[in-house]
Amino acid sequence: MARPERRRAAGTKGAAEECARRILEVVPRGMRVLRQEMRREVGSRLSVPQFRALAFLGRTPGASLSAVAEFMGVAAATASAMVERLVRRRLVMRKGDPRERRRVMLALTPRGATLLDRAHAHARARVVERLAGFTASDLAALVQGLASLARALDPAANPEERP
Repeated sequence: MARPERRRAAGTKGAAEECARRILEVVPRGMRVLRQEMRREVGSRLSVPQFRALAFLGRTPGASLSAVAEFMGVAAATASAMVERLVRRRLVMRKGDPRERRRVMLALTPRGATLLDRAHAHARARVVERLAGFTASDLAALVQGLASLARALDPAANPEERP
């Protein structure tokens, strides 16, 4: 007969497998809905990759071109061309890094930040509509679960877990 610890571990592993399966099922659908809603707000003014780059720079002001390329999963030349188009449209600005002369930092312009904020607000309002039928306890459980998922996926983002 299996020891209680092994049975618990097997049960936890099974639950973790089911949870991972559900995350891989639900997160892409959620991202698709968010992208669609954000695109409804910005219209055809931005391509999806351009919008993703703007969102990345909104979360990571001062990021380098190589950071944008890494996030987007593209070559530096591709990221450079995309950023150049965003700069020409006055959505992104380049500035020199005072600590490292050769490094260029990227950030949203006020116009880029406004566009991104409008898209986020629109998407958030649509998600609120979709969550309107949830009970308060379901919403609290969802918030707690999402916080746990965020910690599991990016422990460095949680200040309490930093060394």
